[in-house]
Amino acid sequence: MKTTMQKYYEDTVFAKLKEELGCTNPHEVPALEKIVVTTHCGKASDRKQAVEDSVEEISRITGQKPSISYARKSVANFKVREGEAVGARVTLRGATMWEFLDRFIHVAAPNIRDFRGISGKSFDGRGNYAVGIPDQSIFPEVELDQIKREIGFDLIFVTSADTDDAGRALLRALGMPFRENKKEEATA
Repeated sequence: MKTTMQKYYEDTVFAKLKEELGCTNPHEVPALEKIVVTTHCGKASDRKQAVEDSVEEISRITGQKPSISYARKSVANFKVREGEAVGARVTLRGATMWEFLDRFIHVAAPNIRDFRGISGKSFDGRGNYAVGIPDQSIFPEVELDQIKREIGFDLIFVTSADTDDAGRALLRALGMPFRENKKEEATA
């Protein structure tokens, strides 16, 4: 079953990007492949409980149970031991990914405090985009009186685009609320 955002991509965005980017082959048109949601509980003194809280919050937000990340080696300065649980991560694909993207763009992102748009500078050079979310309270699934601790997230939008410009065009066409650069506003 296709979600609203997936239908929008197939019906509108695909044709728009094909024309805008000058793609002759339909496989050249950038597409969203997956969304990775990660969190890290490095500073928490009760790290084990913090990881359990993170798993609970991520599963509530994404609708999918995350996998737990473990420390690869011991670091005395950070009080981390090898094999200790330090975070959680979940990878969203298919209908779950499209539904999460729709909720993030239209509901969660505008709930960010002092929201003026998301920075467009966090591309990795290959068309993938990452954004940090300071706390989980922007998502409507989270009950504010049930929050035990603030948990920050990193959202990574993995695209099939080869360049940052193609990835930016894809996400902008899908409705990602990027902040306008002041330099662009001054020249316009």
